[in-house]
Amino acid sequence: MIVKNLRESRELLNLKQKDLTSLFGVTYSTISGWETGKDTIPLRQLIKYANKYNYSLDYLFGLKKNNEIYKPLKINLDIISVNLRNIRKKHKLTQEKIAKVLNTSSAGYAHYENSRYLIPTTFLYNLSLIYPNFSIDEILGRKK
Repeated sequence: MIVKNLRESRELLNLKQKDLTSLFGVTYSTISGWETGKDTIPLRQLIKYANKYNYSLDYLFGLKKNNEIYKPLKINLDIISVNLRNIRKKHKLTQEKIAKVLNTSSAGYAHYENSRYLIPTTFLYNLSLIYPNFSIDEILGRKK
């Protein structure tokens, strides 16, 4: 399951899955799929949830045990692309190497570093397996 703490965080808020259907504009079964790991929650939806209920993305992904409070995040592809490029270069990796680990093409991964597309939720999680002390909140440019 990529987003390990979605269900737990919802339960801490005393919310039912059906309570989130209007926030996300999806069915109950879609939310159930996200919580069980059957389906992957789109990053934009996860950010919407994190912003509304004040959750760290690192906490929701299970990268940190405790929730930290961050300011609401507005997606900025330019900031994300610079951060992705900087962390890759810091670790002296090529786009080809990262793409191989993510099971995508170099050209496909380059789109994320060139501000063309928002990186998918699964790719962000898999980057946390490559880089030590990886923070999804920091990659997305979220401020404390």
